[in-house]
Amino acid sequence: MTRETRTLPALAAGPVEMPFVILGWSETIAHDTTWNAHSHPFHELLWNERGTSTAVVGTRAWTVTPALGLWMPAGTLHSGSAIAGTLCRANFFGFGTMTSLSDTPVGVEITPLLRLLLERLADTELPDGSRAVTEAMVLDVLTPSSRELLLQMPTSDLLRPIADAVRSDPGDRRTLANWASQLGVSRRTITRAFNAETGTSFARWVAAVRVQHAVALLTRGWEVDAVAEKVGYRSASAFGAAFRRTTGLTPGTFRAR
Repeated sequence: MTRETRTLPALAAGPVEMPFVILGWSETIAHDTTWNAHSHPFHELLWNERGTSTAVVGTRAWTVTPALGLWMPAGTLHSGSAIAGTLCRANFFGFGTMTSLSDTPVGVEITPLLRLLLERLADTELPDGSRAVTEAMVLDVLTPSSRELLLQMPTSDLLRPIADAVRSDPGDRRTLANWASQLGVSRRTITRAFNAETGTSFARWVAAVRVQHAVALLTRGWEVDAVAEKVGYRSASAFGAAFRRTTGLTPGTFRAR
């Protein structure tokens, strides 16, 4: 399979000349593509018209979908990847643009209203008055999401074997007790380590890995039943409930989009 690697510069946050307050970009990714660690002088809202992509900041990895975007503040060093066929969208916000979002990366729900507003701004011939109103509306509705496909990677020698095993095979059904026995430590030790390094429990971390992997498989056209089995769920209904709880969409709806 052809894979493309793109190299972009690491630029500090700061004012740059832009034709609009909010500038749009889109591209259908022809091959599986990876971007090196880079940063922009402007803020960036990453989202997809279809398909899935990933953005990584340090030990945190976000999956971007048509329903869940990612706010990337100016000057934040990040790398990324996208699966072939993904229609990537991004909107660039001039440095100093006032929003309700934080100065750290955060998930953003791409609501139907926000999508319509951003698509309207893609029209470079939009009259100045209409553009100003639309931009103001975008800034007003741009808020953090209560859901985000975020995976915090553990880094300790204790948890690295678990993380590597689950990420390479999300269908791995080894329990906390199984891992404790295999590593020669107590369940409590692993539980404490997961909470300290990832901010969540072992079970929730595994669920996050499974959903991120499932998103990629659904993007590639896998059937829902096959994805459920591949990522370790005993039934499509259990997988569907977990997927919707995390992404806000059913697997079937996400696959269709």
